[in-house]
Amino acid sequence: MTTASVGAMLRTWRERRGISQLELAGRADSSSRHISFVETGRSRPSEEMVLRLAEHLEVPVRDRNALLVAAGYAPRYAHTPLDAPALGVLREGMERLLTGYEPYPALVVDATYTVVAANRGIAMLLEGVPQDLLEPPLNAMRLTLHPRGLAPRIRNLRQWRGHLLEQMERQIALARSAPLRALYEEVAAYPVPPEAEPEEAPDASEGFPYFALPLRIEHDGHLLSFVSSVSTFNTPLDVTVAELAIETLLPADPATVKYLRSIGL
Repeated sequence: MTTASVGAMLRTWRERRGISQLELAGRADSSSRHISFVETGRSRPSEEMVLRLAEHLEVPVRDRNALLVAAGYAPRYAHTPLDAPALGVLREGMERLLTGYEPYPALVVDATYTVVAANRGIAMLLEGVPQDLLEPPLNAMRLTLHPRGLAPRIRNLRQWRGHLLEQMERQIALARSAPLRALYEEVAAYPVPPEAEPEEAPDASEGFPYFALPLRIEHDGHLLSFVSSVSTFNTPLDVTVAELAIETLLPADPATVKYLRSIGL
């Protein structure tokens, strides 16, 4: 690699973020002249500068390693397999969190929505899904949007599908991940049943106002409503950890709370 290649990579990330050289220089306590020299290969950035620019450009941890290597430095961030002993405490903590959230559904996914852990609330929602779709590795997007997966049971499928696809589009714009793009193209092509008409979320006149777009899904003759919350790890120092996301489904109405508590998960 050469200084020109790291400069071109930094310029690409800056342009993706829609930030001028002057604005980036102000954020990174540098000068627009130095930023220009780095991007054109006239100046080799220090390791500290590469990391500082990457931080202000919100470059994913995986790609920060690539920037460092292109600049002639060693990767800074480890990429530890999730099942490695070094991440044992992390796995234990996530399992404890998921179990503690029961009976409400919660799961952990990686950067391409592969499910790496899930609780019994998720298993409950997947009851009745054909076994071939449950063969590992499970993928949360496929299970949700596949016409033989959860999609037929989602009452507001068009709304929820639109939300998930927009979420993936934002992530692709941020990370430019080829595997995520391939997954997006796959699930976006799944047919939507013609009977899946847009559904208006119930309002206060129906007894309970929703405060965010709910996932309204049927289970065993009951209509359950959830809102989704996604958490990630702050300042991750490992690629694997940086790409994990914990999604919890919070009951969005009293009827859902009552039902989940009654089934005794």
